[in-house]
Amino acid sequence: MKRIAILGSGLLGGSIALAAQKRVPKLSVSLWGRREKAISDALDRGIKEATTDLAQAVTGADIIILASPVGAMLGILEKASAATSLKDVIITDVGSVKLTPRDTLEHVVKEAGALYIGSHPMAGSEQTGVGASCEDLFEGAACVLTNDFRHPDNEVTKLRTFWENLGCNCYLTSSEDHDRVMARISHLPHILASVGSLVGLKHPDDGKFAGNGMRDTTRVASGHPGMWTEILRRNKAALKEPIEETISYLREMLAMLDDSSDEGVTRLLEEAKTLRDGLQPNGHSTD
Repeated sequence: MKRIAILGSGLLGGSIALAAQKRVPKLSVSLWGRREKAISDALDRGIKEATTDLAQAVTGADIIILASPVGAMLGILEKASAATSLKDVIITDVGSVKLTPRDTLEHVVKEAGALYIGSHPMAGSEQTGVGASCEDLFEGAACVLTNDFRHPDNEVTKLRTFWENLGCNCYLTSSEDHDRVMARISHLPHILASVGSLVGLKHPDDGKFAGNGMRDTTRVASGHPGMWTEILRRNKAALKEPIEETISYLREMLAMLDDSSDEGVTRLLEEAKTLRDGLQPNGHSTD
């Protein structure tokens, strides 16, 4: 593998470029973005080959990483395919859902003779834009790979090795299982953080009393609303069950408080504590 092209000049795209430059110095790394301002910011951050010229970015790439919003991926890939041959190129993405890009991109990938293998590095921030990118963002982070089209193991290994070189711990699963798990461990927590902000800060002046508990549990609510609307909408089927379970637990807690059931409340909190204490630490939270 000699060259990668990252299509999307946001936080993740910029962080991938910086991390690859630092950790795989022999690899040629290009970053493409639509807006001149974003590309100027990327160059200022030290990304050596940043451009608004899509053909320049993708020509000669062994791996193309779609780092745009999921809804924009198809149009970008179609233009990339028109600009240069994508035969035998590995196409991947960093979307927080995997069924949508898999199904949306399939026909373009097949017509181009390329290979689609999904990626989801579990690293991010409530900050946005290439100016917030970080070369160590992926250190210790999980990265989920999906190979629903059953491409050869050596092709999956190429992509796995790339993410591992950036510091990720990689796991292989299906797109269906990925979206089901993300609904619970990533997308539902964002909803809860947002609801926590709406309820806890109903009277904004109360925020002056907020400690780390409020700040930690609602941090991800500062994420980009438009981006998260797209994620939640595209994974709505998998989100239905965990949202209903959340409502059930809240009703159970309310009933126990009404009944002054110390034993019941303690049992619920102890169960939650045990599960949380068993959570393995990693370098970055899921956003």
